Amino acid sequence: MSSSSEPVELYGPEYKRNPYPLYAELRERGPVHRVRFPSGVLAWLITGYEAAHRALTNPRLGKHHSRGNAAWRARASIMPEPQHSQLQVHLLHQDPPRHTALRRLITDAFAPQRVEALRPRFQEMADALLDGLPDSGGTDLVERFAARFPFQVLAEVIGLPPEFANRFDRDWGKVVQPVGPEDPGRPAYEARLRGLQQYIADLVRHKRAEGGEDLLSRLVAAHDADRIGKEELDSMVFQLLVAGQEPVTNQITTALVTLLRHPAHLAELAARPELLPRAVDELLRHDSAFELTTWRFFAEDTELYGTRIPAGDSVIVSLSAANRDARQFPDADALHFDRTPNPHLAFGHGIHFCPGATLARIELQVALGTLLRRLPELRFAVPEDELEWTPAVLARGVVRLPVTYGGCPYAGSGANGPDAAC
Repeated sequence: MSSSSEPVELYGPEYKRNPYPLYAELRERGPVHRVRFPSGVLAWLITGYEAAHRALTNPRLGKHHSRGNAAWRARASIMPEPQHSQLQVHLLHQDPPRHTALRRLITDAFAPQRVEALRPRFQEMADALLDGLPDSGGTDLVERFAARFPFQVLAEVIGLPPEFANRFDRDWGKVVQPVGPEDPGRPAYEARLRGLQQYIADLVRHKRAEGGEDLLSRLVAAHDADRIGKEELDSMVFQLLVAGQEPVTNQITTALVTLLRHPAHLAELAARPELLPRAVDELLRHDSAFELTTWRFFAEDTELYGTRIPAGDSVIVSLSAANRDARQFPDADALHFDRTPNPHLAFGHGIHFCPGATLARIELQVALGTLLRRLPELRFAVPEDELEWTPAVLARGVVRLPVTYGGCPYAGSGANGPDAAC
């Protein structure tokens, strides 16, 4: 593809509602494409499974923001200073050897054996959330479940004290939704950043005074022993709090939307919960909450599949486009719970493979299994085209998910909600 081609715009309501037709078109045209994001940032998008797999393991593609060139930095929707320097030096923006050292500090907390042992506790949390719903009727599953369950799980896993869990404002999670320097929403974005930064400072101070063996306490102890800097500590706490729960919230919603679009699959999964492990991986492949990866950069001008990528230009991998590549996944647009093997890239690949992947899979299995068991006859409460998809550039999910269950009639128009008699 020529670098002079007109960039493809990766934004807008139709794109967020269903990006897969565009991804199919791009895959057919080739593996590398010039794209434009809402902030005006121009980037190079990699599509196709093989090209994505190679990019995710390419040691020449670095993640540290210092690699970005002036053109990228001028319009990149990254945090302003001082927060950029103070909150953006976490794992997603590090390269070896520093990435290796930092990652080693958190892996034990997310070890498969440890999080599997916590499954009964997670089940208690999921059931407790649904205990507050009537036996039949309607609800917004984002507000009542998907936005709460992953945060409760995260608090348990990392050692977030109850008083801090109660104080956390979910609105702070929007700081990962890029807001360009000229966007009218920039002041609100910066206010969220300041609020979250103060929360992190208070949390670190509390954990230092309290002590303990949980992950947050161990990170504070690592800082106090001069193993990590203050900015690294704050950035890792930031990453845990935001990246540790919002993607699971979004993935619960994308999985539910997929199942509600496929009522036969929903009924099969409700009747056969033993299918959940494979079903969850297929739902992850079919519509991943991590639609695109974060920035990567070449340190020098590089030829990639016949396209010249200037040094410091941002390179982004489309995980969702890779996961629908029919050259890797036969009948890729369809949902097959018996698909095996299923080497999807929903959690990335290589050294930046999501350290919480096992935890996320367990959360999804518990969440979906509990919802299907506790909310019979689950279905949309509004026409599907009224669902509002999150505007986050890298992520997929719905802002609200109105449903009815337990015998209530379909609401028809979303304006009036479910039948009041339900």
